[in-house]
Amino acid sequence: MKTKTKYTLAALLLLPAALAAQTQNPDTTLNRTVVVEQEYAPLLRDADKVNALPPVDEPEVTPRPVEYDVAVSPAAQVPLDTLQAYAAAETRPTATPGYVRAGYGNYNNLDVYADYLFRLSPDDRLRLTFGMDGMDGKLDWGDGEPKWDAFDYRTRAALDYTHRFRRVDLDVAGRFGLRNFNTLPGSYAGKQKFTSGDVRLGVASTDADLPVQFRAGTNLMFYQRQHALGFDGAQEVLARTKADVWGVLSEGQAVGVALQMDNAVYAKNDFENYTALSLTPYYTYEDDRWNLRAGVHVDPAFGFKSELRVAPDVRVRYAFPANAVLYLQATGGRLLNDFRRLESVSPYAEPAGQLASTYEQVNAALGVKWGTAWGYWMHLYGGYQNLKDDVFYCELPAGADSYALGLGTWDTDNFYFGGEISYDYRDIFRLSAQGVYRYWDTDGAGEEMGVLAFKPAVEGHVRLEIHPVRPLRVHVGYRKVTRAEVEDERLDAIDNLYAGATYDLFPGIGVYARLDNLLNKHYQYDWFRPAEGFNFVGGVTFRF
Repeated sequence: MKTKTKYTLAALLLLPAALAAQTQNPDTTLNRTVVVEQEYAPLLRDADKVNALPPVDEPEVTPRPVEYDVAVSPAAQVPLDTLQAYAAAETRPTATPGYVRAGYGNYNNLDVYADYLFRLSPDDRLRLTFGMDGMDGKLDWGDGEPKWDAFDYRTRAALDYTHRFRRVDLDVAGRFGLRNFNTLPGSYAGKQKFTSGDVRLGVASTDADLPVQFRAGTNLMFYQRQHALGFDGAQEVLARTKADVWGVLSEGQAVGVALQMDNAVYAKNDFENYTALSLTPYYTYEDDRWNLRAGVHVDPAFGFKSELRVAPDVRVRYAFPANAVLYLQATGGRLLNDFRRLESVSPYAEPAGQLASTYEQVNAALGVKWGTAWGYWMHLYGGYQNLKDDVFYCELPAGADSYALGLGTWDTDNFYFGGEISYDYRDIFRLSAQGVYRYWDTDGAGEEMGVLAFKPAVEGHVRLEIHPVRPLRVHVGYRKVTRAEVEDERLDAIDNLYAGATYDLFPGIGVYARLDNLLNKHYQYDWFRPAEGFNFVGGVTFRF
């Protein structure tokens, strides 16, 4: 029964389809339905339009004559691709690392100097130096005075090592000095000997990209005098530390601070130990025309002569387009009167006790420099200098049968003006001249003590250098220095005409000669020591 029902339902569902098929037209040869299929072809709009560019005129090239650069240029500036036939790499010539000079003169003058640079690696340098000079002969005072059998020899040796790191340079150095000489008959010191030495450790930044740049170093210095009135064998140990740190604010502008600290320790005398500081903050500005430094020295001291002093540190420079520079400065600062500086003032004098440091309260100057492309150069300047505790010569009581030349301190000041001029012509000859006038002053007590007696009043120096042929160089010069007038009297002026020459016999081998005091004048560079009369030194030089 169920099966019949299913067939009946299927027939009812198919009945409409069968009726529809019977109503369609039959597919005959006259009535046939054709189905056409073709590929899709999109419609292109404006296909008949042509994009046309405007006409272009061909550029016209006007031929010009070729100009060739015939100027001589160093080989290092020639592009590498023009030297392909040369396989070796070119390097700039370097100076010879070794130099030796040895000479002898008529006052048993000795002149020995040696220097050698070891290039251990591209980043390591080691330099060794040695020098010895001096004299041994009879010095003439003039005016019928008996001659003095004097000698004075100085020996120096040094070692300097530098290593370059990626951003910092390291330098280590050691130095030794020895000076043997005698003083005038009757002097307390008699034969004298100075021994000195120091070691140094320093660093300096080399990377310009660092935000803060710096230089710093420490020297440990030792000095001993054999004889001194009241303190034979006096020793001085000085630790000197210097540092300079600065940072760039913007292009051409920077701020920084410089520091110096000196710690002095004495032995075998009654000198007091002390510490001297110098702190200098500053600002700098530089562009194509202006160069400015504005700072101030703040200098406290502790121990011997405890004090606080202040001095300016200002420099202003302006460059004109016409190769001229106008500058103004006001500087100052402390000068320690340690044993080394006192020797530079005069080795034949000894301190009258422990001396206070000389302080330059101000050194103000205004000047102008200008030059030309033809080798002329000129400098004119003038200013005022004020010195507190300036060093001067004095006599010390040393007993009935002896005397001593001493050094003391007193306040002085001076006005000065001077100038320099020079002319160079193609390394064939060079003429230069310098001159300065100083007007010194001190208080009444200082005038009575002769504080200004050895001060220079007028200084002049003229020098001519000639290079007529490649192996020969000749120079001649004249220097004169008059002393300040004290109670209508002046000490003898320095009056020195000198000359010299060098000649290269072979590559690396030459001879030289120096002639001094050609006029055989009587004068003194150091008080209580006459200068040598006419003297000469001649010798040989080696470069290797």
